[in-house]
Amino acid sequence: MHLGIDAQTLEIRAIEVTDNSVGDAPVLPTLLQQIPEQEPIESVSADGAYDTQGCHEAIAARGAAAVIPTRKNARLWKRRTAGAQARNDILRATQRLGRRIWKTWSGYHRRSLVETKMRCFKLLGERVMARTFERQVAELQIRAALLNRFTCLGRPETVAAA
Repeated sequence: MHLGIDAQTLEIRAIEVTDNSVGDAPVLPTLLQQIPEQEPIESVSADGAYDTQGCHEAIAARGAAAVIPTRKNARLWKRRTAGAQARNDILRATQRLGRRIWKTWSGYHRRSLVETKMRCFKLLGERVMARTFERQVAELQIRAALLNRFTCLGRPETVAAA
């Protein structure tokens, strides 16, 4: 299961269910397509597994900023597309600042919001009850809608106590 959430509202905006043979990166363009074209996307945060040409091109096509760390052995891409140039900028910034500072500077750690939402998703049930793939997809989409309802009810405010 792959999720796309709105970092401001924590609402699940896109969901894609695949079998185990499908990796993470090929699903990103499909997730972005689920968000209407007229709705702007400010940035897309993902882990290093999404450091692919397809992902960077899909993000650039939506006019969003990619917040994806480059792989440790990354080299500049020679292509002159918008996605390749944005990715090369990330690589240069990482080389100048260092990985840790780049992650803080870029807001990469907001990606953990998706991990938190995934945990909430799993708290609704670790296993799906349906037997066929189509019904499993429907069941997971219902869970996503349920989580969005819970999210709309409100989030706790955490305040540091002395």
